[in-house]
Amino acid sequence: MTDSIMSKAATMEIPINSNGDTGTLPEDDSLEQDLQQVMVSGPNLNETSIVSGGYGGTAEGIIPTSSIKGSNMHHSSSSSSMTAEESTRGVAVEKLETVKKWGINTYKCTKQMISERFGRGSRTVDLELEAQIEVLRDTKRKYESVLRLARALTNHFYNMVQTQHALGDTFADLSQKSPELRDEFGYNAETQKLLCKNGETLLGAINFFVSSINTLVNKTMEDTLMTIKLYENARLEFDAYRSDLEELSLGPRDAVAMARIDAAQQQYQLQKEKYERLRSDVIIKLKFLEENKVKVMHKQLLLFHNAISAYFAGNQQQLEQTLKQFNIKLRPPGADKPSWLEEQ
Repeated sequence: MTDSIMSKAATMEIPINSNGDTGTLPEDDSLEQDLQQVMVSGPNLNETSIVSGGYGGTAEGIIPTSSIKGSNMHHSSSSSSMTAEESTRGVAVEKLETVKKWGINTYKCTKQMISERFGRGSRTVDLELEAQIEVLRDTKRKYESVLRLARALTNHFYNMVQTQHALGDTFADLSQKSPELRDEFGYNAETQKLLCKNGETLLGAINFFVSSINTLVNKTMEDTLMTIKLYENARLEFDAYRSDLEELSLGPRDAVAMARIDAAQQQYQLQKEKYERLRSDVIIKLKFLEENKVKVMHKQLLLFHNAISAYFAGNQQQLEQTLKQFNIKLRPPGADKPSWLEEQ
């Protein structure tokens, strides 16, 4: 159909009037319809081909654009795969360097540790700081013993209060069912209930004491001991690199040895700065820990003494005043029990 249109366009004569206007063609309508049909049935732009040569050339000069797109996509895919491969290789090299450094550091520290244990190597010692650290560890052991005994006292006293509560209920029940012993069972029931109430108040004070000691021992002291552990590791690394630098300094002085000495000097300086920084941190934390320990224990020991004394003296008013003094709030009776909705 395209050939017929082109033949019509090639053989058609276009008459021109004397004023330069084109004449009316009898076949204009049919030509316009044919051109519209060509536009409608023309090739898809996504499937456009590049033609080498003029219109109507041979198919040998036609290059499908799909092949060009495929080539670009292949090139892009190759580039992305090469970038991913280079990135993976870079990560692997970085990990290998990290493992290498870790291995060298571990070897030096192990060597230093063995040398110190067998008395062949020297170690950096801060006598005053070492004494303070030992005092802290001994104090922590003793406070852990206090905490363990206080918890045992809490458990035993809780069981006693529960027994008193059950005994008071039993006395009250027998007072109703034994007219001949109503008074005797009655005042014993009242006594057990009063002891139970005072016991619950004392339990509140002891629980507050246990909670505060637990925070001091297992959080505050433990945090300081973690910093001390980091300091001791830094001290070992510092001595390991110091010993390594001393050994290299006693060796030959050729170009290779001097390069090693320079590298060892840099590592020694880094470890020295780390050691001194952590040493300063330990000194500061030990100071603040001592101040905090004195403050906390002064308050808690005063609470423990006043609560125990008031309870066994039978002074209910002083016992309650002690809890108010230290801002201790007791749970209302039955707070530990589930509600009737939860029991359904």
